[in-house]
Amino acid sequence: MGGMIPLGDASRRTRRWPVVTVGLIAANVWVFTRELMFGPRFIYLYSVIPARIVAGRSWGTLLTAMFMHASWLHIIGNMIFFWAFAPQIEDAMGRIRFLAFYLIGGVVAMLTQIAAMPTSHVPNLGASGAIAAVMGAFLVTYPGDRIKTALWFVIIIRITYIPAVLLIGVWFLMQLFSAGEVAGHVQRGGVAYLAHIGGFLFGVLTARLWRR
Repeated sequence: MGGMIPLGDASRRTRRWPVVTVGLIAANVWVFTRELMFGPRFIYLYSVIPARIVAGRSWGTLLTAMFMHASWLHIIGNMIFFWAFAPQIEDAMGRIRFLAFYLIGGVVAMLTQIAAMPTSHVPNLGASGAIAAVMGAFLVTYPGDRIKTALWFVIIIRITYIPAVLLIGVWFLMQLFSAGEVAGHVQRGGVAYLAHIGGFLFGVLTARLWRR
């Protein structure tokens, strides 16, 4: 069992401190503390329930759900990936445009997952769809940048530098290969691979429109 953990862009520095990126991380952490305090009722109330959305109810959860997470591992993993790629994209787009891009990307990702499971009552939550949009934007904006990456296999960790086009490309192929599992998890939960794919494609296709 192994994997890759991106730690940051080693090829460039941002011109400004990433205020929006840090603010979004803080917002995710704050919402997660609310989940720990208020439990399943809070999660069910603010997560996306596909059947509700299809019925025309609870549209606000398309935004609230992207600030929620299912576990400590879920939020830590998402925020590590977000911090690795978001500062440079915020710098390229500008703060206001980046915030709008992030939120719209998250909504598009959620809608993609809903389209795959419109009758499900399983809560959908997490920032990974919006983060996938950021990764897609990074791929087309800075494909040649070297990403400082921790490679691990069981407990062996090695720090190396991988071109963004390779690291993100491999990640996306993993989502495509895993998308077929959605059918097996549609009623009992699981990783929302189609949300990742939807968010990523949104980022790839629209990133240039958001740049300053």
